Order: sequence, then C-alpha cells, then structure tokens
Amino acid sequence: MGRITLIVAAVATCAYAAPSSSEPDMSVLMRGVLGPYAMTRESSGTSWQPDASVHAGLHHMAGDWMLMGHALLNGVYDWQEGPRGDQKTFVSGMVMGVARRALSDGDVLQLRAMLSPDPLMGKSGLPLLLQTGETADGSTPLVDRQHPHDLFVEMSASYSHPLNARDTLFAYAGLPGEPAFGPPAFMHRLSVMDSPEPPITHHWLDSTHIVFGVVTAGFVHADWKLEMSRFRGREPDQFRYNIETGPLDSTAARISWNPASTLSLQLSWANLMHPEQLHPEENQRKWSTSGIYTRPIRELDWWSTTLAWGRRSSASGWLDAYAIESALKFNASWTGFARGERVDNDELIRAIGSHGPAYTVSKMSLGVIRDFPLAGRAKLGVGTQYAFNFLPEALAPLYGGSPQGAMVFMRLRVE
Repeated sequence: MGRITLIVAAVATCAYAAPSSSEPDMSVLMRGVLGPYAMTRESSGTSWQPDASVHAGLHHMAGDWMLMGHALLNGVYDWQEGPRGDQKTFVSGMVMGVARRALSDGDVLQLRAMLSPDPLMGKSGLPLLLQTGETADGSTPLVDRQHPHDLFVEMSASYSHPLNARDTLFAYAGLPGEPAFGPPAFMHRLSVMDSPEPPITHHWLDSTHIVFGVVTAGFVHADWKLEMSRFRGREPDQFRYNIETGPLDSTAARISWNPASTLSLQLSWANLMHPEQLHPEENQRKWSTSGIYTRPIRELDWWSTTLAWGRRSSASGWLDAYAIESALKFNASWTGFARGERVDNDELIRAIGSHGPAYTVSKMSLGVIRDFPLAGRAKLGVGTQYAFNFLPEALAPLYGGSPQGAMVFMRLRVE
C-alpha cells in the first residue's frame, strides 16, 4: 500500500502546483483535446462518451499547462460460489494524471499517465465465475478468474490540429495505450465504473485498452470521428511492473458519432496478430458496436446506460457477446448499478489445445454504493454487489448448479 499512497500524493501535488502569471488560451484548454467539443466527451484512449457525462477530477493551472488528477482505489472482498469458485481480498482501481497545453494556431498537446494497483493481487488474479482470457503466470490459462492489469495502464501523448471551426486532425501514441476499438474501457464507463467487478464481456469489447505500443491517427468533423490504429496485438505478459515492446502488427478502425449531448455511438473493427501469449499461432478478428446514453437528473445526479455487442473469431467460429449496464446516481450519497451479460465462450472447458466446445452463459449483477465525504475532495464509499450466473445443463454439474457471487468493498475516491 505504500506504493499506492505515494502515487496518490504525487497526483494531488501535481494538481495543486503553483500557478503561473502567463495567460494561456482557456477556450482551447476547456474543449476536447481531439476536437472542438466539450471536454466531457472524451473517455479512455481516444474513445467518446456523451457530452452530458460527469467530468470529475482535480484541476489547476501551472503556467501554460492545465493539470488534472484523479484517483480511485477499491479494497474488495470477493466470494464466488461452487467447486469452481474461490474467495479473495484484493485492491483494484486507478490513479491518473493529465497535463494539457494549448499551442499556436489552436493546436493542443496532451500527456496522460494511468497506473493500477492490480499487480498486488498476485499471479492468480481475482476469482470471477465465467471469466476467461490471458494468463497471469505465463503458463496457465485463466478460467473463472480475471487477470490483473499491469502497473502501467496508460502512458500516452496526443496532439490535435484544427483545420477550421468544425474539422480537426489528431494523432495519439501510447506505450501502453488504447487503440481505436470498442466503447470506453469498463473502468471509465459511467454506467459501470462504480462496480469493482470486471465484465465477462471484457475480452470481446475492451480488452485492448492496454496494449504495449499503439499509434492512432484520426479526423473529427463536428460530431463525427473516424480513426485508425496500428498496435501490438499481443496481450500483456505475466510481468506486471515492466514496459513491453514489440512490432505494431495489428490494425483497428472505429467510427464514432454523438448525435445528441446525451448519446454516443461507435462501430469498430480490429485484426489482432498473435494476441494470446500461450497460443501465439492464433490470430483474431473482432467487431464491436455500442451506444451510451447519459442523462443529467437535477443538478448533480445522473443516469447512464450502455448497450454493447462484440464478436470475435475463434477456432469454434464466431463468438458473440452482449452487455447492458446501467447506473443511477439518485442523490449526493447513493449510486445503484446493474449489469446483464450474455457470452458465447469456448474457453470454459479446455480440450487439447486452447479451446473446447462453445457454451452460451449469462450473468446478472446488482449493486449499490454509499459515499461519505472526507477532507478536501476525497470521498469514502462503502458498497456491495451480488451476481447471478446462468449456465446450460451441460455446464451446471461442473459448477455445482447455478452458482452465485458477491463482492463487498470500500472505495477511496479523490477528484
């Protein structure tokens, strides 16, 4: 925990750096870094969310730089029922710092760093029934467990150049970073960010949010965005504290449209080369489409819902995944959230090689969190959630019927 405390302190110190007497162009700094729209539209990587989304964080000017900081840390007790379940206490979350500067002719430079305490979980990750994907120790594929993220989740730079009042060209590079695929990563989606439970649709929708090497070029026209990425397709390895390198061998493309301040839509495609560490001979294609609806309620409250579909290729053929998630902040203290998922998965029972038969499984999760204000901009939250898992008859004996799961957590939020 000492490492986490130092990171939080560093972000808070950066956000409150001494101001300069210079006068930067605030109209440029307060808009989105990738184009002439509200700053609240931007989410993880280069993805979009509705303009009506909540934008939280510590902000301060230091000379020509606008500095922003945000920290969210969860202490979680996780219980998963049945013979394939387990129990574990772990820490998850993120600490993020952003520095943005307006340059001549309306150009904008942004630097962003995001760190995660996930490596403290150890090589077994966290128990999560029906979750599959990656390896945490370099030799064993994870089944009914979620892999930990690396310490370095994002270290990126982006640069935009306006062509006129409606059109902008931009470039983004990260090591690690997020290519132009899928909706915003799940820990950034307002509809589910209050939940400490990763979605079982993660490897269909947004698992590429951390790749070690990505370059994206894009064009923004009013409320439309077209972008393409070249990136390293290999999933992160079992060494969670290092920076990996490799060829940018994979491609992704995404088109995004925000037709209203409350709505954000995207359609994306990706071709991943050698994504799995244990089976590098297998390539993978992916499709994703999603819609996010966020609506303010009264002055500070809101309702946000995401509907998403993902498809990925496999030795078993095309596998589909669907997710609907929704969160309601109904007063200053309470937030409720729910998620339903349906996935075609051929990794729950592994035959010879990397895949077994494909099964359709589903999960429903319900949760609530109560926030208590602390000193300054910090809040302490206490929450719980419960999950119901639905399996076909062929899988039920292996799981002991229809197992359930629960998480109880405390959250420190600084914003």
